[in-house]
Amino acid sequence: MIFFSVVIPLYNKADHIENTIQSILDQTFIDYEIIIINDGSTDASEAIARRFNDKRIQIFNQKNQGVSVARNFGIEKSSGKFIAFLDADDYWFPNHLEELHKLILDFPNCGMYCSRYKTKIGTNHFKTPVFQGIASSFKGIINDYFYSNKPSRITWTSSVAISKEILENVGCFTPDVTNGQDLELWTKIGIRFPVAITNKTTAIYNYDIDNSLTKSKINSRILMDFEQFKIFEKDNSSLKKFLDLYRIEYGLHYYIFGNKTKFNFYLKDVDKENIPFKVQFLLKVPPFVLQFFLKLKKKLKQSGIDFSIYD
Repeated sequence: MIFFSVVIPLYNKADHIENTIQSILDQTFIDYEIIIINDGSTDASEAIARRFNDKRIQIFNQKNQGVSVARNFGIEKSSGKFIAFLDADDYWFPNHLEELHKLILDFPNCGMYCSRYKTKIGTNHFKTPVFQGIASSFKGIINDYFYSNKPSRITWTSSVAISKEILENVGCFTPDVTNGQDLELWTKIGIRFPVAITNKTTAIYNYDIDNSLTKSKINSRILMDFEQFKIFEKDNSSLKKFLDLYRIEYGLHYYIFGNKTKFNFYLKDVDKENIPFKVQFLLKVPPFVLQFFLKLKKKLKQSGIDFSIYD
């Protein structure tokens, strides 16, 4: 059996896919296959991917159905013991799969295996994520996964590997969810299984700053159903705080763009003590002012200045 199946959903990433695929082919650990799901690309993405002459690469086509359906299709077509996800505009250093392989051997029976990563937030600007209660030198099983998922996310899609068996048992990505589908799946697995992390930085997350965030885009999003986790939140305060931050984040975006119904829907289940002071202040500011602040924050991030209102 192949050890890793690398699953790449591909949609209009002609400027990135060549470097992404090459970063896999440069891996020091070579027991893998590459499953590319072309999700109805309308640019040269598929043609560029097909330039590579390597028998480990398989390319499948589907009409555009979104990243969740594409990843699920890739998992279905895979033959590896573990699934390593990689988005079509991200990048792995040559030791990525090797470090994940070591982590799996050292800490068997975990639900997720995560490498450290850097986030590219601007042309020449990178940010190193920090995880609460986890030293940069730590390698092993995380004591409290949900507690440590702050201020940065531990499980970023292109840095995680999961056994195919667990994905099939827990369920893969929810097809209808268009925003936060990875967050939903990581939460499901994090509730049921321990999570291990390396102490090596092996990947780069190419953060795409969406400067066209609009009211129509916000209101057309389909988010995960938080209700499925309520029974687990009762006995896990770390999980409750973790999910409350995302309820707040989603609710705040709806507030900024004037959708009070959805703002109230997501804030109604949040424990008041879990609302950061900065957010409490922002909720007293008129939405049109917050729209200006949001655009300013995005421009600052592109210039290498990044901050969070949830700290």
